[in-house]
Amino acid sequence: MSSILLALLVGFALTQAANVVTTVYLHRALAHRALTMSPGLTNVCRTLTWLLTGIRPRQWAAVHRKHHAFTDEPQDPHSPAQLGWLRVQLTNVVLYRRVARDPEQVARHARDLPATRLDRWLFDHALIGLGITTAIVVALMGPIGFLAMGFHFVLYLSLSAAVNAIGHTFGTRPFENSATNLQWLALLTCGEGFHNNHHAAPTSARFALEARQFDPGWWLIRIAQRLRWVSVRHDSPIFATPRTTP
Repeated sequence: MSSILLALLVGFALTQAANVVTTVYLHRALAHRALTMSPGLTNVCRTLTWLLTGIRPRQWAAVHRKHHAFTDEPQDPHSPAQLGWLRVQLTNVVLYRRVARDPEQVARHARDLPATRLDRWLFDHALIGLGITTAIVVALMGPIGFLAMGFHFVLYLSLSAAVNAIGHTFGTRPFENSATNLQWLALLTCGEGFHNNHHAAPTSARFALEARQFDPGWWLIRIAQRLRWVSVRHDSPIFATPRTTP
């Protein structure tokens, strides 16, 4: 039983590491240009994205930018308003891949993120990155490492789906947009649960906009900022949607 618990803890830790690079690198830095990373930190995040998620950054950015361009409209890649929150929660990977695998849409929404030679040779091959991570975990933990990796994959995909599904259905809406805020989801996704705040100020690197809101992703950005590894685009959020009236 202790080995199973250890595997679950390792899987959870891998998921949290994946959530960090997803929210800080893929979301705030690439998709919205809310912060700029040093070349060294960019390379670290790029490698971790490959090893922990297998995601191609330009595809992720394209899908997310399309979501913002057509939020909860028929063209939205993963809208609960159009498809129902349960369908988005259960089939988010399929919905994501419909846009991610469309070269025309990726070119349209991520034209500033062309594939590099290193992408073509290495980082675009998801199975290699995930295979390396699996091999390392299994080598360190033995066969129980497969459970750790399986739990990581399921948890990461479930939490990513929850941001799109639950984060547009349940929770509070302090700003006039269809996304919602959920503190528990923010804690599990390094800040992504403050989806209403994010849609209100999409170019802000800080998702927590009130004193009682906790955004772990922003804490890490602040540390990196002090180390001069990142520069933040706006000191104060620039709002795209107003606050709701009481």
